[in-house]
Amino acid sequence: MAVKGIIASAVLVVLLSVGARAQCADTVSAGATAQQKRLADPQDADGRYKIGVAYYEGKGVKQNRRLAAKWFRLAAEQGHAVAQYRLGMIYFFGVDQQGRGIEKSNAEALKWLRLAAYQGNANAQIQLGVMYEKGVGVPQSDIEASKWYAMAAELGNHEAALTFYKLYDNLHSKAKEGDIDAQFKLGKILFNKNTDKEYSEAAMWYRLAAEQMHANAQFELGNMFFYGLGVEQSNAEALKWYRKAAEQGNASAQVNLGDMYLTGRGVKQSDAEAVKWYTKAAVQGNASAQSNIGVLYFAGRGLKQNDTEAANWFRLAALRGDVNAQLNLGVMYANGTGIEKNDAEAARWYKRAAEQGNALAQYNLGNMYRNGRGIDKSNAEAFKWYSPAAEQGNVSAQNNLGNMYRNGLGVVRNDTGAFKWYRQAAEQGNPSAQFNLGEMYESGVGVEQSSAEALKWYSLAAENGIAGAMKGIDRLMGRGK
Repeated sequence: MAVKGIIASAVLVVLLSVGARAQCADTVSAGATAQQKRLADPQDADGRYKIGVAYYEGKGVKQNRRLAAKWFRLAAEQGHAVAQYRLGMIYFFGVDQQGRGIEKSNAEALKWLRLAAYQGNANAQIQLGVMYEKGVGVPQSDIEASKWYAMAAELGNHEAALTFYKLYDNLHSKAKEGDIDAQFKLGKILFNKNTDKEYSEAAMWYRLAAEQMHANAQFELGNMFFYGLGVEQSNAEALKWYRKAAEQGNASAQVNLGDMYLTGRGVKQSDAEAVKWYTKAAVQGNASAQSNIGVLYFAGRGLKQNDTEAANWFRLAALRGDVNAQLNLGVMYANGTGIEKNDAEAARWYKRAAEQGNALAQYNLGNMYRNGRGIDKSNAEAFKWYSPAAEQGNVSAQNNLGNMYRNGLGVVRNDTGAFKWYRQAAEQGNPSAQFNLGEMYESGVGVEQSSAEALKWYSLAAENGIAGAMKGIDRLMGRGK
């Protein structure tokens, strides 16, 4: 619920308007034995999973847990949820007394079990619940345990439901007795149910713990007032509880308090106060705070303008996984701002942010691939990254995607697809897309011919500075060729 850096992506957006296992299928299918091919199709996920099961159980082939793990991994990487679960369990148990299996790895187990669980695999959800409840391979957390048990219970798993309610009842009893940690955990569990009734109950338990100086409860209660969840929205109350938590050293509360000062929400705007609270969080390693300090150095707000310092702070935050910092560091490298220009580094950081779903980073990475800047030129990769950016509403990516469909770059030519993306970009005011849409209406390519529509879009493009649009208008008005 933390407010993740209100302006962290806003300031540097204007600076640039501009598959590790891809070979796996061919390698494996080429090396698949006739015996494996009899077991299942080795080229699809379900076939690979079945081969893994055969090796794991020794059915039709000699039992080999290592080969089973290999085939489960291949299926898991294609998104096969049961294979992800089985692979996670192999990593969880490691090598047995007979020397079967692969080296134990809690990190790999957690990774694959989570992927399966988020796809709705109840067994994976229960296993995660057990791991968190017992603190096996992960830090003990009743909150996380209850989350996973509840998810499995919602799928109809009776065992998970019983375990969830047992855990819930235990916490509820402790909370009623005044245990502030139990009150906080109960609030978190109720909040995670995401209903108005549970939000109200969560707020009640958070308040009980917060009034007893439980910093995390104070922070969560601040969030509830900030967003108006389970309580009447109140900036003043949000500020109050964030401040209480921040003064106890809660880094997330310090970030949110800084955000409120930066934007003047519920308090007199103050860049100096924003810097103060961001700095307190940043020295604790909070990536959002580090990213925001980078933005403030870049913008010269509350701090003396310094591009080098901005880049340094972006790097600290980017290394901790902050998506806005990764994007902004990429921009700095691409433009040589505060740091030596390096297109390869720009592409690397764009990719890190793009993989986290940042639309502008996806668009910028698409441009890098399209133009071969810092990375091998590839229309297919450009198309790959423009697509999610366009789906998220990035207008330039939408226009570029239209161009790629129209010209068959990185994708099979598809005039209907081109029209779709030009239209979306044009309706958002992109002048190039408006011109392109005018051309499609004029020629009747990808859409039914309409001189009226063509004139409409050419006119908008002309108003927005596209010089060539006047030629289209003249053609349609019979004023020339």
